[in-house]
Amino acid sequence: MENDFADLGSTSSLPPDSPQPAAPFSPRADFSRLQASADAIRRELGKVIVGQQALIDLLLTAILADGHVLLEGVPGVAKTLTAKLLARTLDVPFSRIQFTPDMMPSDVLGTSIFRPNSAEFEFRPGPIFASVVLIDEINRAPAKTQSALFEVMEERHITQDGTTYPMQEPFLVLATQNPIEQEGTYRLPEAQLDRFLFKINVGYPTTAEEVAILQGHHAGFGGTPLEAVSTVLSAADIRALRQQVRQQHVEPKLLEYIAQLVGNTRAHKALYLGASPRASLALLNGAKALSALRGRDFVTPEDVQFLAPAVLRHRILLTPEREMEGTAPDDVVKQIIQQLEVPR
Repeated sequence: MENDFADLGSTSSLPPDSPQPAAPFSPRADFSRLQASADAIRRELGKVIVGQQALIDLLLTAILADGHVLLEGVPGVAKTLTAKLLARTLDVPFSRIQFTPDMMPSDVLGTSIFRPNSAEFEFRPGPIFASVVLIDEINRAPAKTQSALFEVMEERHITQDGTTYPMQEPFLVLATQNPIEQEGTYRLPEAQLDRFLFKINVGYPTTAEEVAILQGHHAGFGGTPLEAVSTVLSAADIRALRQQVRQQHVEPKLLEYIAQLVGNTRAHKALYLGASPRASLALLNGAKALSALRGRDFVTPEDVQFLAPAVLRHRILLTPEREMEGTAPDDVVKQIIQQLEVPR
């Protein structure tokens, strides 16, 4: 392929003896099953969720890229509902954990119970032992409880009393937090934020979307009709689709583009802390999954640019001066993208 990223131009003016143009793009891999599954999940979620297409696409990308997601938004924008509905489209074990200030690590990971009959300790798994784990209001638990997630989110297992207990695949953590309310909350440490593939800002619906929500509620479709959503993918299906995504083609110059984009956050004057190599890996894995969702077997710069804000916004820290000026992390990411030469 002479140019992976350029569109085929018009050939009507070519002389008769010119070489014939390349055939229209045909993927080297068959993504019909992947796209059909993604469309089915979108339809199922669309039975209840109005709008939020970008949110749904990013969640599908995270599933295919085997990454965790942090959802941030004010109360009432369907963060928890979307996560619960998404879990219902997957035929895998699901659990929900409501974080509170008095929660202990054992409430998440599990605990060992002494059995007098056998004179031995028996490990009783906690709610983290599921394929899709919804952690509601993750910033309400103290640091001790949040630190319990470090090992399991990165290494996909926990260690209890010297014994390692692996998590079953797939394993996906969907966490929510409210950016406005600060009373009774604890700021997530950078090490934990870095373990989330994406941080998705869930905004308000448009006026038209809110009207549709009101019409549906007025017509009797209010509440949270989880039973309206059907299962689409099994655990085996997810593993197979992830394996297909890992085989996506990535040009060497695109790897350099990702490295330069992330590297520029470490030298930017507006940033106190830049992104680590884990952000580069997140961009690469996310772009592979997104390109597959878009029906291509290769990654383009546009895939990387689309995902950059979701990958980087929680991994960079603004300087106090820029923060006081009202600069947002997304503004800096956009500036870096605009200044960087795009490979073609």
